[in-house]
Amino acid sequence: MSGPGNPPEGTPEGVPGGGEDEYRSVVFDESFVRAARIQEFSAQERLDDADRAVRVRHALPRGLARQAVALITLIVVAFGFAIYMGVRHPYKGRGQDATEQLRATVIPLVPSGKVASVSATEPFRGQRAEAYRVGAEGITMPAIHRIGDYGVGEVTQAFSTAKLYLTDSSINQETVTGGDVSSVRALLDPGQLDQFDSSLTRPYTDGTHEATGWLVRFDPAARVRLVRDGIRVQGTLDATETGDDELEIAADHTFVYALYRPGFADNAVSLFTVRRQMRFRFSHADLRQRQIQVVQADVAAGPLACGAAVQNYFRPILAGQSAPGAVAGADPYRHDRPVGAVCAPLTDATTGQPPATASTTAPGVLPNATWLPRGAAGAPGGPGSPSVSPSPAAARTAAPSPRASRPSLLTPPPPRSSSPSL
Repeated sequence: MSGPGNPPEGTPEGVPGGGEDEYRSVVFDESFVRAARIQEFSAQERLDDADRAVRVRHALPRGLARQAVALITLIVVAFGFAIYMGVRHPYKGRGQDATEQLRATVIPLVPSGKVASVSATEPFRGQRAEAYRVGAEGITMPAIHRIGDYGVGEVTQAFSTAKLYLTDSSINQETVTGGDVSSVRALLDPGQLDQFDSSLTRPYTDGTHEATGWLVRFDPAARVRLVRDGIRVQGTLDATETGDDELEIAADHTFVYALYRPGFADNAVSLFTVRRQMRFRFSHADLRQRQIQVVQADVAAGPLACGAAVQNYFRPILAGQSAPGAVAGADPYRHDRPVGAVCAPLTDATTGQPPATASTTAPGVLPNATWLPRGAAGAPGGPGSPSVSPSPAAARTAAPSPRASRPSLLTPPPPRSSSPSL
């Protein structure tokens, strides 16, 4: 009998000479199976009408793949948010320290006698402010043209923002009567917000923290009210480019307020006048964001008492009242008062009528008022002495060319004519 024959199924596994000897070098262990990129569906899955016989497995374990996707998503979101904030951040990249701070001077104008009353129905009739325009209409824009690197559109935006600031800080009744000032604050460059807030909460006569340098507001304790359409305005706006590549707007306006106090002196009405010489600056970023830098404010207001605390509010002297003391000059030997604590006489507040003689002041300048720059040692002619206005001829001779140098603030500009200016 010959040797055993091959089984019907072929040579068993493990028997030498089997047909699979050539695959013995490949080890199909568990790690190899798990690392396979494809996997055959189970019999049940094939019965469930699977579209394909195999599925593609994840290159990474399922848990690790989810973590990787989450991490990548988080990085993309963070990167996109950083780009968005860099483009839309409300503050400029130059930083707040680069923003110039406001320098302010506030001078009380003191009447020499009783303040006269004016008509309650037509308070400006017969007054110098009779020809002034009502409210914001008195803040007129000059001819617009390109200035340096600032195109017509940017110059227009600068003038519009300056006018809006003057309106909100000098004409808005809520602001003027000691109420909400958020509309003024919203216009300021972010670098000036701390100074503005400190000036309103802790005002001080140091030349940088006078609230009345930022805006015009009457002491709520005085309970004064404005006559209807009781604000008249006249002045000028001018624009130049500074050496720092910023656009500067110079504003010089006189605001005249018709005031009364309910139940006081039969509701007698009197006038209160404020001259504001302001300088505003704009960078290209300020103009894009409709913000303003208020860099200088020289203010003269009256009738007020010479010793009035004008750093926070104006407490006007009303019709029939007199100033409690005479005009006092600055005494360099007294250290109990700041250097800039000076005041000036205000004439024509006692009669309520324009001066009898021809005025040589330009539009917007109070008649016969002595203007003292910050740090002046005293009023002209010595402390306490009345000032003497120069003659028109002398004024014309001494007046410098307006283009030769910018006149100092609170100094009357050179006269334009010898006739009364309205």
